Amino acid sequence: MDSKDKSGRRSESTTSTTKNKDKSQSNYQNKKPGGRSYSNRGRRSYKKNWRRSDIPRFRTSFKKISIVVPLYNEEESIHPLLNEIKKVLNPLGIQYEIIMVDDGSTDLSLRRIKESAGNDRRIKYISFRKNYGKSAALQVGFKNAEGEAVITMDADLQDDPKEIPNLLKKLDEGYDLCSGWKKKRQDPFIKKYSSVFFNFATRVMSGIKIHDFNCGLKAYRKEVVQNLRVYGELHRYVPVLAKWQGFTITEIPVQHQRRRYGKTKYGISRFFKGFVDLITVIFSTRYIKRPLHFFGFFGALSFLAGIGILGYLSVLWIQGQPLSNRPMLFLGMLLIIVGVQFFAVGLLGEMLVHSSMDEKEYVIKDKN
Repeated sequence: MDSKDKSGRRSESTTSTTKNKDKSQSNYQNKKPGGRSYSNRGRRSYKKNWRRSDIPRFRTSFKKISIVVPLYNEEESIHPLLNEIKKVLNPLGIQYEIIMVDDGSTDLSLRRIKESAGNDRRIKYISFRKNYGKSAALQVGFKNAEGEAVITMDADLQDDPKEIPNLLKKLDEGYDLCSGWKKKRQDPFIKKYSSVFFNFATRVMSGIKIHDFNCGLKAYRKEVVQNLRVYGELHRYVPVLAKWQGFTITEIPVQHQRRRYGKTKYGISRFFKGFVDLITVIFSTRYIKRPLHFFGFFGALSFLAGIGILGYLSVLWIQGQPLSNRPMLFLGMLLIIVGVQFFAVGLLGEMLVHSSMDEKEYVIKDKN
Protein backbone atom coordinates (compact mmCIF):
# COMPACT_ATOMS: atom_id res chain seq x y z
CA MET A 1 0.00 0.00 0.00
CA ASP A 2 2.85 2.35 0.98
CA SER A 3 4.72 1.69 -2.25
CA LYS A 4 1.56 2.13 -4.24
CA ASP A 5 0.79 5.35 -2.40
CA LYS A 6 4.31 6.60 -2.97
CA SER A 7 4.19 5.54 -6.55
CA GLY A 8 0.85 7.20 -6.92
CA ARG A 9 2.17 10.40 -5.36
CA ARG A 10 5.24 10.32 -7.56
CA SER A 11 3.07 9.83 -10.60
CA GLU A 12 0.78 12.66 -9.59
CA SER A 13 3.75 14.96 -8.95
CA THR A 14 5.23 14.14 -12.33
CA THR A 15 1.94 14.85 -14.08
CA SER A 16 1.59 18.16 -12.24
CA THR A 17 5.14 19.15 -13.16
CA THR A 18 4.49 18.36 -16.82
CA LYS A 19 1.29 20.44 -16.86
CA ASN A 20 3.06 23.40 -15.24
CA LYS A 21 5.87 23.13 -17.77
CA ASP A 22 3.45 23.07 -20.72
CA LYS A 23 1.58 26.07 -19.29
CA SER A 24 4.78 28.08 -18.84
CA GLN A 25 5.85 27.30 -22.42
CA SER A 26 2.46 28.41 -23.69
CA ASN A 27 2.71 31.67 -21.78
CA TYR A 28 6.23 32.23 -23.10
CA GLN A 29 5.10 31.75 -26.69
CA ASN A 30 2.26 34.26 -26.23
CA LYS A 31 4.52 36.77 -24.53
CA LYS A 32 5.36 40.07 -26.27
CA PRO A 33 8.64 42.02 -25.89
CA GLY A 34 7.00 44.42 -23.44
CA GLY A 35 6.61 41.64 -20.90
CA ARG A 36 2.80 41.18 -20.94
CA SER A 37 1.36 37.83 -21.92
CA TYR A 38 -1.94 37.21 -23.68
CA SER A 39 -3.97 34.06 -23.22
CA ASN A 40 -5.73 32.32 -26.07
CA ARG A 41 -8.97 33.78 -24.80
CA GLY A 42 -7.61 37.29 -25.17
CA ARG A 43 -6.36 36.54 -28.66
CA ARG A 44 -9.77 35.27 -29.72
CA SER A 45 -11.46 38.41 -28.41
CA TYR A 46 -8.90 40.58 -30.29
CA LYS A 47 -9.73 38.87 -33.57
CA LYS A 48 -13.40 39.22 -32.86
CA ASN A 49 -13.20 42.97 -32.24
CA TRP A 50 -11.10 43.76 -35.34
CA ARG A 51 -12.28 43.08 -38.85
CA ARG A 52 -10.18 42.98 -41.99
CA SER A 53 -12.07 45.93 -43.40
CA ASP A 54 -10.84 48.02 -40.43
CA ILE A 55 -7.20 47.44 -41.32
CA PRO A 56 -6.03 49.86 -44.06
CA ARG A 57 -4.56 48.12 -47.07
CA PHE A 58 -3.50 51.33 -48.83
CA ARG A 59 0.14 51.60 -49.82
CA THR A 60 1.75 54.54 -51.58
CA SER A 61 5.25 55.53 -52.64
CA PHE A 62 4.79 59.07 -51.32
CA LYS A 63 6.28 59.70 -47.88
CA LYS A 64 4.36 62.93 -47.32
CA ILE A 65 1.33 64.53 -48.97
CA SER A 66 -0.03 68.06 -48.84
CA ILE A 67 -3.73 68.92 -48.89
CA VAL A 68 -4.33 72.43 -50.27
CA VAL A 69 -7.79 73.86 -49.55
CA PRO A 70 -8.64 77.32 -50.97
CA LEU A 71 -11.69 78.84 -49.31
CA TYR A 72 -13.82 81.96 -49.15
CA ASN A 73 -16.54 82.47 -46.51
CA GLU A 74 -16.93 78.80 -45.50
CA GLU A 75 -17.02 79.15 -41.70
CA GLU A 76 -19.61 76.41 -41.14
CA SER A 77 -17.87 73.73 -43.18
CA ILE A 78 -14.28 74.12 -41.93
CA HIS A 79 -14.44 71.93 -38.81
CA PRO A 80 -16.45 69.12 -40.49
CA LEU A 81 -14.09 69.17 -43.49
CA LEU A 82 -10.94 68.90 -41.37
CA ASN A 83 -12.45 66.07 -39.34
CA GLU A 84 -13.34 64.12 -42.48
CA ILE A 85 -9.86 64.61 -43.93
CA LYS A 86 -8.26 63.33 -40.71
CA LYS A 87 -10.54 60.28 -40.62
CA VAL A 88 -9.33 59.34 -44.09
CA LEU A 89 -5.62 60.10 -43.70
CA ASN A 90 -4.85 58.98 -40.14
CA PRO A 91 -5.35 55.24 -40.80
CA LEU A 92 -3.11 55.38 -43.89
CA GLY A 93 0.04 55.75 -41.81
CA ILE A 94 1.67 58.47 -43.94
CA GLN A 95 2.77 61.99 -43.07
CA TYR A 96 0.54 64.80 -44.25
CA GLU A 97 -0.13 68.51 -43.91
CA ILE A 98 -3.31 70.48 -44.53
CA ILE A 99 -2.82 73.99 -45.95
CA MET A 100 -5.90 76.19 -45.62
CA VAL A 101 -5.70 79.27 -47.87
CA ASP A 102 -8.22 81.89 -46.76
CA ASP A 103 -8.97 84.08 -49.78
CA GLY A 104 -9.91 87.21 -47.82
CA SER A 105 -13.01 85.80 -46.11
CA THR A 106 -15.30 88.32 -44.41
CA ASP A 107 -16.94 85.83 -42.01
CA LEU A 108 -15.43 83.76 -39.18
CA SER A 109 -13.53 81.36 -41.46
CA LEU A 110 -10.08 82.46 -40.30
CA ARG A 111 -11.07 82.10 -36.62
CA ARG A 112 -12.32 78.55 -37.25
CA ILE A 113 -9.06 77.68 -39.00
CA LYS A 114 -6.97 79.05 -36.15
CA GLU A 115 -8.99 77.02 -33.64
CA SER A 116 -8.22 73.83 -35.53
CA ALA A 117 -4.57 74.74 -36.15
CA GLY A 118 -4.08 75.34 -32.43
CA ASN A 119 -4.97 71.71 -31.73
CA ASP A 120 -3.09 70.11 -34.63
CA ARG A 121 0.33 71.14 -35.94
CA ARG A 122 -0.36 69.46 -39.26
CA ILE A 123 -2.89 72.20 -40.07
CA LYS A 124 -1.32 75.32 -41.59
CA TYR A 125 -3.06 78.42 -42.83
CA ILE A 126 -2.44 81.41 -45.09
CA SER A 127 -4.85 84.35 -45.09
CA PHE A 128 -5.13 87.09 -47.73
CA ARG A 129 -6.04 90.64 -46.77
CA LYS A 130 -8.59 90.75 -49.58
CA ASN A 131 -10.22 88.43 -52.07
CA TYR A 132 -7.79 87.69 -54.92
CA GLY A 133 -9.54 84.67 -56.42
CA LYS A 134 -9.14 80.91 -56.40
CA SER A 135 -6.17 80.91 -58.79
CA ALA A 136 -4.12 83.11 -56.45
CA ALA A 137 -5.04 80.92 -53.47
CA LEU A 138 -3.96 77.78 -55.32
CA GLN A 139 -0.69 79.34 -56.46
CA VAL A 140 0.25 80.35 -52.91
CA GLY A 141 -0.79 76.93 -51.61
CA PHE A 142 1.38 75.21 -54.22
CA LYS A 143 4.34 77.38 -53.29
CA ASN A 144 4.09 76.43 -49.59
CA ALA A 145 3.34 72.72 -50.07
CA GLU A 146 6.09 70.41 -48.80
CA GLY A 147 4.59 67.04 -49.74
CA GLU A 148 5.76 64.82 -52.58
CA ALA A 149 2.14 64.71 -53.73
CA VAL A 150 -0.33 67.60 -53.55
CA ILE A 151 -4.11 67.17 -53.28
CA THR A 152 -6.43 70.11 -53.95
CA MET A 153 -10.07 70.20 -52.89
CA ASP A 154 -12.79 72.76 -52.25
CA ALA A 155 -13.90 73.65 -48.72
CA ASP A 156 -17.65 73.39 -49.31
CA LEU A 157 -17.77 69.64 -48.46
CA GLN A 158 -18.91 68.77 -51.98
CA ASP A 159 -15.54 67.09 -52.63
CA ASP A 160 -15.34 63.80 -50.72
CA PRO A 161 -12.00 63.27 -48.86
CA LYS A 162 -12.52 59.50 -49.20
CA GLU A 163 -11.41 59.86 -52.82
CA ILE A 164 -7.88 60.89 -51.78
CA PRO A 165 -6.45 57.31 -51.71
CA ASN A 166 -7.90 56.64 -55.18
CA LEU A 167 -6.22 59.76 -56.57
CA LEU A 168 -2.88 58.79 -55.03
CA LYS A 169 -3.12 55.32 -56.52
CA LYS A 170 -3.33 56.89 -59.98
CA LEU A 171 -0.18 58.89 -59.32
CA ASP A 172 1.55 55.68 -58.20
CA GLU A 173 0.66 54.20 -61.58
CA GLY A 174 2.95 56.78 -63.18
CA TYR A 175 0.67 59.73 -63.97
CA ASP A 176 1.71 63.26 -63.06
CA LEU A 177 -1.79 64.70 -62.56
CA CYS A 178 -5.07 62.98 -61.77
CA SER A 179 -8.25 65.03 -62.06
CA GLY A 180 -11.57 64.15 -60.50
CA TRP A 181 -14.61 63.70 -62.72
CA LYS A 182 -17.89 64.71 -61.08
CA LYS A 183 -19.88 62.24 -63.14
CA LYS A 184 -23.05 62.79 -61.10
CA ARG A 185 -23.03 66.45 -60.16
CA GLN A 186 -25.05 67.73 -57.21
CA ASP A 187 -25.29 71.32 -58.47
CA PRO A 188 -28.04 73.71 -59.62
CA PHE A 189 -29.28 73.39 -63.19
CA ILE A 190 -27.46 76.44 -64.61
CA LYS A 191 -24.12 75.58 -63.02
CA LYS A 192 -24.37 71.95 -64.07
CA TYR A 193 -25.09 72.48 -67.76
CA SER A 194 -22.86 75.52 -68.22
CA SER A 195 -20.00 73.35 -66.92
CA VAL A 196 -20.90 70.64 -69.42
CA PHE A 197 -20.68 73.21 -72.24
CA PHE A 198 -17.36 74.63 -71.05
CA ASN A 199 -15.84 71.18 -70.64
CA PHE A 200 -16.91 70.26 -74.16
CA ALA A 201 -15.47 73.46 -75.65
CA THR A 202 -12.20 73.05 -73.74
CA ARG A 203 -11.91 69.42 -74.77
CA VAL A 204 -12.35 70.33 -78.45
CA MET A 205 -9.98 73.33 -78.46
CA SER A 206 -7.26 71.80 -76.27
CA GLY A 207 -7.40 68.23 -77.58
CA ILE A 208 -7.24 66.82 -74.02
CA LYS A 209 -9.74 63.99 -73.62
CA ILE A 210 -11.01 64.41 -70.06
CA HIS A 211 -14.56 65.18 -68.98
CA ASP A 212 -14.16 67.64 -66.09
CA PHE A 213 -11.44 70.30 -66.25
CA ASN A 214 -12.74 72.41 -63.37
CA CYS A 215 -13.16 69.77 -60.66
CA GLY A 216 -11.56 71.04 -57.45
CA LEU A 217 -10.47 67.55 -56.43
CA LYS A 218 -7.11 66.85 -58.09
CA ALA A 219 -3.81 65.14 -57.27
CA TYR A 220 -0.43 66.39 -58.49
CA ARG A 221 3.14 65.28 -58.24
CA LYS A 222 5.28 67.97 -56.66
CA GLU A 223 7.17 68.73 -59.87
CA VAL A 224 3.87 69.63 -61.55
CA VAL A 225 2.89 72.33 -59.05
CA GLN A 226 6.46 73.65 -59.06
CA ASN A 227 6.20 74.37 -62.79
CA LEU A 228 2.64 75.71 -62.92
CA ARG A 229 1.79 79.42 -62.95
CA VAL A 230 -1.88 79.83 -62.06
CA TYR A 231 -3.21 83.39 -62.14
CA GLY A 232 -6.36 85.28 -63.04
CA GLU A 233 -9.07 82.66 -63.57
CA LEU A 234 -6.84 79.94 -65.05
CA HIS A 235 -7.55 77.46 -62.25
CA ARG A 236 -10.32 76.09 -64.49
CA TYR A 237 -7.75 74.99 -67.04
CA VAL A 238 -4.95 73.59 -64.88
CA PRO A 239 -4.97 70.25 -66.80
CA VAL A 240 -4.40 72.16 -70.05
CA LEU A 241 -1.49 74.10 -68.57
CA ALA A 242 0.07 70.90 -67.23
CA LYS A 243 -0.47 68.93 -70.45
CA TRP A 244 1.28 71.51 -72.60
CA GLN A 245 4.30 71.34 -70.30
CA GLY A 246 4.64 67.65 -71.04
CA PHE A 247 3.05 66.13 -67.92
CA THR A 248 0.83 63.06 -68.17
CA ILE A 249 -2.82 63.47 -67.19
CA THR A 250 -5.67 61.13 -66.32
CA GLU A 251 -9.00 61.30 -64.52
CA ILE A 252 -11.19 59.10 -62.31
CA PRO A 253 -14.90 59.42 -61.41
CA VAL A 254 -15.32 60.86 -57.90
CA GLN A 255 -18.22 61.20 -55.52
CA HIS A 256 -19.84 64.64 -55.58
CA GLN A 257 -22.02 65.69 -52.65
CA ARG A 258 -24.64 68.36 -52.15
CA ARG A 259 -23.60 71.60 -50.51
CA ARG A 260 -24.38 71.44 -46.79
CA TYR A 261 -23.66 75.01 -45.71
CA GLY A 262 -23.48 78.46 -47.26
CA LYS A 263 -24.16 79.25 -50.89
CA THR A 264 -22.34 78.76 -54.16
CA LYS A 265 -19.89 81.43 -55.36
CA TYR A 266 -20.88 80.79 -58.98
CA GLY A 267 -22.29 83.82 -60.78
CA ILE A 268 -23.39 84.68 -64.29
CA SER A 269 -20.22 86.74 -64.79
CA ARG A 270 -18.14 83.55 -64.75
CA PHE A 271 -20.03 82.37 -67.80
CA PHE A 272 -18.48 85.16 -69.91
CA LYS A 273 -15.09 85.06 -68.21
CA GLY A 274 -14.76 81.42 -69.19
CA PHE A 275 -14.53 82.24 -72.91
CA VAL A 276 -11.82 84.84 -72.37
CA ASP A 277 -9.91 82.48 -70.08
CA LEU A 278 -10.13 79.69 -72.66
CA ILE A 279 -8.61 81.92 -75.36
CA THR A 280 -5.92 82.99 -72.90
CA VAL A 281 -4.96 79.45 -71.96
CA ILE A 282 -4.93 78.24 -75.56
CA PHE A 283 -2.68 81.11 -76.62
CA SER A 284 -0.40 80.85 -73.57
CA THR A 285 0.09 77.09 -74.00
CA ARG A 286 0.22 76.63 -77.77
CA TYR A 287 1.47 79.92 -79.19
CA ILE A 288 3.33 81.77 -76.45
CA LYS A 289 6.66 80.77 -78.03
CA ARG A 290 5.48 81.13 -81.65
CA PRO A 291 3.08 84.10 -81.77
CA LEU A 292 3.42 84.52 -85.54
CA HIS A 293 1.65 81.19 -86.02
CA PHE A 294 -1.36 82.56 -84.14
CA PHE A 295 -1.51 86.10 -85.52
CA GLY A 296 -0.25 85.04 -88.93
CA PHE A 297 -3.15 82.61 -89.35
CA PHE A 298 -5.79 85.29 -88.79
CA GLY A 299 -3.72 87.79 -90.77
CA ALA A 300 -3.58 85.44 -93.75
CA LEU A 301 -7.35 84.84 -93.63
CA SER A 302 -8.07 88.57 -93.51
CA PHE A 303 -5.54 89.41 -96.21
CA LEU A 304 -6.75 86.69 -98.61
CA ALA A 305 -10.38 87.69 -98.08
CA GLY A 306 -9.53 91.31 -98.91
CA ILE A 307 -7.58 90.28 -102.01
CA GLY A 308 -10.52 88.12 -103.13
CA ILE A 309 -13.01 90.98 -102.75
CA LEU A 310 -10.79 93.47 -104.60
CA GLY A 311 -10.16 90.94 -107.34
CA TYR A 312 -13.88 90.46 -107.85
CA LEU A 313 -14.44 94.22 -107.96
CA SER A 314 -11.58 94.61 -110.43
CA VAL A 315 -13.32 92.23 -112.83
CA LEU A 316 -16.51 94.29 -112.55
CA TRP A 317 -14.54 97.49 -113.14
CA ILE A 318 -12.99 96.02 -116.30
CA GLN A 319 -16.49 95.19 -117.50
CA GLY A 320 -17.39 98.88 -117.17
CA GLN A 321 -19.36 98.87 -113.91
CA PRO A 322 -18.69 101.82 -111.54
CA LEU A 323 -17.22 101.06 -108.10
CA SER A 324 -17.76 104.36 -106.33
CA ASN A 325 -21.09 103.27 -104.84
CA ARG A 326 -19.95 99.80 -103.67
CA PRO A 327 -19.26 99.33 -99.92
CA MET A 328 -17.42 96.09 -100.73
CA LEU A 329 -14.51 98.18 -102.02
CA PHE A 330 -13.94 99.65 -98.57
CA LEU A 331 -14.44 96.22 -96.93
CA GLY A 332 -11.75 94.68 -99.15
CA MET A 333 -9.31 97.47 -98.36
CA LEU A 334 -10.06 97.17 -94.61
CA LEU A 335 -9.45 93.41 -94.61
CA ILE A 336 -6.09 93.82 -96.33
CA ILE A 337 -5.00 96.48 -93.80
CA VAL A 338 -6.13 94.31 -90.85
CA GLY A 339 -4.28 91.32 -92.29
CA VAL A 340 -1.05 93.32 -92.54
CA GLN A 341 -1.50 94.48 -88.94
CA PHE A 342 -1.93 90.92 -87.73
CA PHE A 343 1.30 89.96 -89.44
CA ALA A 344 3.07 92.95 -87.89
CA VAL A 345 1.91 92.03 -84.38
CA GLY A 346 3.04 88.43 -84.93
CA LEU A 347 6.49 89.54 -86.09
CA LEU A 348 6.89 91.83 -83.08
CA GLY A 349 5.91 88.96 -80.82
CA GLU A 350 8.49 86.69 -82.47
CA MET A 351 11.19 89.30 -81.89
CA LEU A 352 10.28 89.55 -78.18
CA VAL A 353 10.30 85.78 -77.76
CA HIS A 354 13.65 85.50 -79.54
CA SER A 355 15.26 88.10 -77.28
CA SER A 356 13.93 86.55 -74.06
CA MET A 357 14.69 82.86 -74.65
CA ASP A 358 16.07 81.20 -71.53
CA GLU A 359 16.90 77.60 -70.72
CA LYS A 360 15.09 77.95 -67.36
CA GLU A 361 11.77 78.17 -69.18
CA TYR A 362 11.96 74.53 -70.22
CA VAL A 363 10.77 71.75 -67.93
CA ILE A 364 13.56 69.18 -67.68
CA LYS A 365 12.51 65.63 -66.78
CA ASP A 366 15.99 64.13 -66.20
CA LYS A 367 19.58 65.25 -66.45
CA ASN A 368 23.04 63.74 -66.05
